[in-house]
Amino acid sequence: MQLLHRGKVRDVYTDRPGELILVASDRVSVYDVVLPTPIPDKGKMLTALSLWWFDQLSDVVPNHVISAEDVPDEWAGRAIRCRQVDIVQVECIARGYLAGLGWEAYSSSGTISGVEIPPGLVEGDRLPEPVFTPTTKTAPEDGHDEPMTFAEVANQVGEELAERLRSTTLELYRRGAQIAEERGVILVDTKFEFGVTPDGELILADEVMTSDSSRYWRVEDWKPGGRQVGYDKQYVRDWARDLGTWDKTPPGPEIPPDVVEEARRRYAVMFERITGMAWE
Repeated sequence: MQLLHRGKVRDVYTDRPGELILVASDRVSVYDVVLPTPIPDKGKMLTALSLWWFDQLSDVVPNHVISAEDVPDEWAGRAIRCRQVDIVQVECIARGYLAGLGWEAYSSSGTISGVEIPPGLVEGDRLPEPVFTPTTKTAPEDGHDEPMTFAEVANQVGEELAERLRSTTLELYRRGAQIAEERGVILVDTKFEFGVTPDGELILADEVMTSDSSRYWRVEDWKPGGRQVGYDKQYVRDWARDLGTWDKTPPGPEIPPDVVEEARRRYAVMFERITGMAWE
């Protein structure tokens, strides 16, 4: 077993040619900084949710999953064996509502990643149509991801692949948003990673629509006009931001027990509501 990469929250191993094992930890990162306090069961919950979504979306685009059982016993429940593909160096983000960096960009310019958004919207509003708002893929030690326009994506990967990335990202978002809404959940925004096989097939990779890579709100909580109640990593991000004493550089602050407990509860609530399965 060879460790290929240790990320902020996932570790990547290989033990066979052409295959990877993605291991999700209980680590949590905000503002590209890994906080010193883990969220118990987070890795298992996000792995289970990701596998559920891969299954739901498999008719939209193929994915890299080989098996969730054929993994070492010590990682059972939080690891996925998958195909090794060349990852496209673009973070493919779809937004259906105004929140986070999308809201900040709209507030200052009326656009997000070069996409014109109608005037007069407020924080938390639903967009007339979902939009493709890609960013760069930047290693934490090299800085932060930066917004990209579609033209910049096309310049980096080619017009044909850029069109496929945009159309597939939006199709995945629409399917996911519809499924979530049927369960009383708003899929605010989400990001995808894609890989390309040697024969040019586009493959959905990494994790998909987890509470780390997506924003989720409950339908009953949605009140446009301010910060919404998040059932995702945004809860921890908001806590860290509201401290007012941390400059968002390492080392990160310890998370107090009550915040850890509430974060775990929100991850579990969203898993259960979306999948319809109880979290044990």
